[in-house]
Amino acid sequence: MTRLWRWLKLLIFAAIGLVLLYVVLALVFMDFMVDMWWFESLGYLGYFFRRLTYRYIILIVFSLLFFLVFFLNFWVASWFLGTAPPESDKPSLARSRYRYFLEKFRSGSLKLYTPFSLILALVLAWPFFRRWEETLLFLFAPQAGVADPVFGLDVSFFLFSLPIYLSILHTLVLTLILLFLGLALLYWSENRYLSKQERSLPWGAKIHLSVMVFVLFVMGIWDLILQRYSLLYSTSRQAIFYGPGFVEMRVILPLIWVSIFFLLTTAVLLIYYLNRRQGLKLLLASAVLFFLALGARYSPFLPNLVQQYMVKPNEISREWPYIDNNIKATLAAYDLDRVERRDFQIEPMEWYQKAPLIRTNLRNIPVWDQEVLLEVFQHLQELRTYYKFPGVDVDRYTVNGVYQQVFLAPRELSMTDLPPAVRNWINERLKYTHGFGAVMTPAAQGGEEPMTWFIQDIPPQSEYGFKIAQPAIYFGLLNYGYVIAPNESQELSYPTAEGDRLSNYHGKDGIYVHSLFRRLLFSLYFKERDILFTGKTLPDSRILIRRNVIERIKTLTPFFLLDQDAYIVVTERGLFWIQDAYTTSTHYPYSQPHGNRLNYIRNSVKIVVDAYNGTVDYYLADERDPIIQGYNRMYPGLLKPLSQMPDDLKKHVRYPKDIFAIQVDIYAKYHQYDPGVFFRQEDLWESPEIIHNRKPERMKPYFLTLNLISQDKFEFIQVSPMTPMARTNLRSLMVVGCDGDNYGKVFAFDFPKGMLVFGPSQIDAFIDQNTKIAQQFTLWNQLGSQVERGKMILIPVPGGIVYIQPVYMKAATGVAIPQLQRIILNKGEVTVMEPSLEQGVASLDKRMTELSGRARHRLDAAGPADIKPATPGPGESPEKPPAPAAP
Repeated sequence: MTRLWRWLKLLIFAAIGLVLLYVVLALVFMDFMVDMWWFESLGYLGYFFRRLTYRYIILIVFSLLFFLVFFLNFWVASWFLGTAPPESDKPSLARSRYRYFLEKFRSGSLKLYTPFSLILALVLAWPFFRRWEETLLFLFAPQAGVADPVFGLDVSFFLFSLPIYLSILHTLVLTLILLFLGLALLYWSENRYLSKQERSLPWGAKIHLSVMVFVLFVMGIWDLILQRYSLLYSTSRQAIFYGPGFVEMRVILPLIWVSIFFLLTTAVLLIYYLNRRQGLKLLLASAVLFFLALGARYSPFLPNLVQQYMVKPNEISREWPYIDNNIKATLAAYDLDRVERRDFQIEPMEWYQKAPLIRTNLRNIPVWDQEVLLEVFQHLQELRTYYKFPGVDVDRYTVNGVYQQVFLAPRELSMTDLPPAVRNWINERLKYTHGFGAVMTPAAQGGEEPMTWFIQDIPPQSEYGFKIAQPAIYFGLLNYGYVIAPNESQELSYPTAEGDRLSNYHGKDGIYVHSLFRRLLFSLYFKERDILFTGKTLPDSRILIRRNVIERIKTLTPFFLLDQDAYIVVTERGLFWIQDAYTTSTHYPYSQPHGNRLNYIRNSVKIVVDAYNGTVDYYLADERDPIIQGYNRMYPGLLKPLSQMPDDLKKHVRYPKDIFAIQVDIYAKYHQYDPGVFFRQEDLWESPEIIHNRKPERMKPYFLTLNLISQDKFEFIQVSPMTPMARTNLRSLMVVGCDGDNYGKVFAFDFPKGMLVFGPSQIDAFIDQNTKIAQQFTLWNQLGSQVERGKMILIPVPGGIVYIQPVYMKAATGVAIPQLQRIILNKGEVTVMEPSLEQGVASLDKRMTELSGRARHRLDAAGPADIKPATPGPGESPEKPPAPAAP
């Protein structure tokens, strides 16, 4: 019995010890435990451990590599140190200690140079541990299938291999220098000791040092070889083009080859001399030639001489192939090598032909600025202090059978806007847990009339057939804290006339907090004791953390660059966030950098976050991108094919703004495909400058729904007007498709070079000079209202451009709700302002008809003899009206 009791106590103490050990380890690794549970709740536990182990595998592999380099060299050295017999005379104390050190070094390698080698190896492997993902891309990424124009290597070598080779080279050089200095010191001390006994250093030691010397020279040769590839990132001609030019390819590159040859020759002759004491003159001559070649390579004298007397007199012809390389590489790196150029014909067709074409587009013309519309949503649809719209998104939906552009915004929960009196732990963590629903309006609205709502109010109401089965928003763009749901006190769903509607969360996200230990851990993690002591939790209660969509995605996949605009999508199932993600690089050969941040970009991933369930799904959107293919191999199962995206979400996928803005910036210069034109920079473009809120700003790309790409169907597109550099007239219209087969296809609609097509700033001047509009603005301002002109947009129609600018009015005092008061329309030098688009087109129709009649009257008065048989110009009417021409 005593023995049984002893074993029982032992088991009890062991169990308590294990529990305490688990608690201690959990507290020590608290962040790890929370991350593990969170990844597991999202279904990414395998991915979590893969990311965790990859970095340590890299650390172990490189540590082992550098450890072997040190250890093996010290082990070899130990065979040749301390082997001489002791001197017959009594040695000095210092010499005795030195001999003792050498003997220990020889016999006790495991105790002496093993830990020393390990410490050095860890220090040198640490940079690879910090860049472990880049190292893994080097191992996993496939071939890109595109060769660089100089060396004929696949560009994947420059994207993935070259940065790692340079890192390895610099680390190895440091390693070998440290190792060589240590071995040289040991062998030099041994040689001094042996020389006093009239003995020489063993041949093995000399061979060892010779090998080390040769390896150091090999590292130098490798560095020179890699310098050849680094020439493709030359910035010496940055003012004109990026990458190497004639001087780099015809002067510096040959000098690198000469340096390689003489460095190799010097290495062989040096080793021969150190071992044979012969060939000193050849060694010195080779070393001098090497330093001369190296000096010429780095000195500006020879390159400047060639540039001044060979390149500059014939610069275009000399630099032609290198400019061509830069153009092609840059267009390929920014996915602009497939841009379709089209001529936009400005035709003097009669207005009666254009007006019907404009009317067909009226339902899709966005007459609200998103920033101004946000104010309207906030005043009319937030409904409670704790609801907030984070921003207004642009999308397209089929409304009553019509494909229509809309504005929409999610109604999120803003904890910072809760009244101070109700801000306590129960309300913030158990009661106020989520936002509710969304609002949606058509892009086109009329002035001086009530706002049209496709979706409005709480719960969401729609007279246009929109239904949302689950409108709750637990995950959004605002700064969300953690919540515990479901819970005993129930959550506030939305307010009603009868009282607050309560609900319980039954989504997929969350970490269970049913155990005391988990509540203790989260209490320490968030430094909130109420998590531990609350009695409101249920057996299925879960804690929801990282509820901000951007934070959620960045925690899961920090290696993606995210677009600045995550947008909401309304479906019958519920609300979903779509976030575009990019893969980028700074190592694409010959490609012009954009803002010194990247010179290669692809929108390779579409990310969908369920606003209720919190699930995060990644979809592969560009299979041609070698970087995303590398990640796909590293993390199998993370990326799903785009074909698996649900249809109700897929039709709302759009081409993101950030990448199109970058492409527009690059194409403004690199649309000059001809190297001669590019060299002269005779056709540079830029985004037009407009005045908004009394401040100048560059016009940004915006969304339209037009039949511009294909005349037979309306498509959701993104548009960016372009003007010649330092000029105000329109030069081109850059467009990218967002629908169907045209998704991601970039088009450049070029206006005739010899014809004036008014740009936004010129139209802005015409509006300012219109006396009727100026008088109306003055009258409104005198009546205690504030008048604000919105952002100008242009609508391309067959044969010309129509400009549209909204005019808003709000009270100067009190509650200032912006109201769409008027819409300004402009065609050429004709400007009208009316309450609606329909009235504006009718007014333009009247004015243009009057002008056309006056022009015809002038022609009749001139007489037949004065009429020249020329192509009709603006304001002139041909005998037979030409058919409408598609752009």
